[in-house]
Amino acid sequence: MKLTARGLSNLEIADGLYISEAAVKTHLNRTMTKLDLNSRAQAVVVAYETGLVTPGG
Repeated sequence: MKLTARGLSNLEIADGLYISEAAVKTHLNRTMTKLDLNSRAQAVVVAYETGLVTPGG
């Protein structure tokens, strides 16, 4: 979620974590489902509002 909030694509996240892009999609989709989010944009907002990420951090 942090990497998504930082603006990284699924492929960039996968490369950085040495996992498949499909695994990134699965983890992100499951996280978004648990948080009742419908878009990446909503996930970014939640990440900032909860302090998971901070501007410029």
